[in-house]
Amino acid sequence: MEFKVNSKELEKLLSKIIPAVPSRTPMPILENFLFEVTDGLLTIYATDLEISLKSSLNIVAEENIKIVVPARLLHEVVKSLKETTIHFNILANGKMNLSTEMGKYTLSYIEPDEFPEIPTVIGDKGAKEINEMIISGEELLKAFNLTSFAMSKEEIRPAMMGTLFEFSDEGLRFVATDGHRLVNLLEKQISIGVEQQYVVPERAVTVLERILDEKDVKIYFTKTYAAFKLSDIELTTRLIGQKYPDYMSVIPLENEFLMKIKTKELHDSIRRMMLFSTSNTTRRVKFAITKDRLDISAEDIDLGASGEEHVACQYNGDDLEIGFNSTYVNDILSHLGTEEEITFKLHSPTKAVIIEPVEKKENQELMMLLMPVRLNS
Repeated sequence: MEFKVNSKELEKLLSKIIPAVPSRTPMPILENFLFEVTDGLLTIYATDLEISLKSSLNIVAEENIKIVVPARLLHEVVKSLKETTIHFNILANGKMNLSTEMGKYTLSYIEPDEFPEIPTVIGDKGAKEINEMIISGEELLKAFNLTSFAMSKEEIRPAMMGTLFEFSDEGLRFVATDGHRLVNLLEKQISIGVEQQYVVPERAVTVLERILDEKDVKIYFTKTYAAFKLSDIELTTRLIGQKYPDYMSVIPLENEFLMKIKTKELHDSIRRMMLFSTSNTTRRVKFAITKDRLDISAEDIDLGASGEEHVACQYNGDDLEIGFNSTYVNDILSHLGTEEEITFKLHSPTKAVIIEPVEKKENQELMMLLMPVRLNS
């Protein structure tokens, strides 16, 4: 069979699908795209068994076909072409010819029998309990940007290796934690009318951060899968099956000491102090807080180097010395970089600290939590 397609349109499609192709896998079949032509619609699939991506393109084709083609080779060939028309000729001998005005390229293909079945969430009339929602891609991307850095990388805690979508009467809450820091973002204007939790794995979140734009996203949840339908691409992911830990139980209620400080000034100081906290396993930086001044210090004993700075603040509590992992502080401040001022809510050197923007946004609540590290006596 034959069909033709614009090279730049195909490149755009393949670039969106290729993030689901694994770079290393014990299953070589996953290193391929599944091409399916049905009634003039070319649909291309890719999967690593955890996530699947698919996108479609209208073409002129008189026959239907389903084949498996090498993903990275095809992507690189198409990407290297200037804008032109590519003529595909699928031969019966397992070869596929791509012809342009400049030349001809031959790739092998195989039958689709071994390609894994792509799970269907959207339009699955047999699935029980599908919950749907619509969110702007821009808002979803902002939510992921604020929370995804705190997801756990430790496989011994698989439930925390993703972002929690928690629906309740309050709205939609995004939560991510690795046990050292926690992000809790509530979007009050979003509801699906039921109370439910879904944990979207880190792999899906990372790919979505690459492909989301400002257009609306339709999200479909079942008990085991979620599908994110963008305007021209669909991502399906297996959900993390374990119950998410009770994150509310670690949020302290007695943090009565408040420190208000300018975000950029603190962040600049922390970045410099990180230079002196590299050899310590906790990358410790010390905060010494008084009424109107925060002293920040770090020491690299191995190098015999140390640094100390002070930043102006407003503080209403007892004088306090507390230690933090400087990398974790830097991560939090990086993701609060658009906030002019932030508030630290503290209690003691051993209790978790709450960090919030001073300026509250309408229909949104954002809270970040950071565990301290022990200071040497």
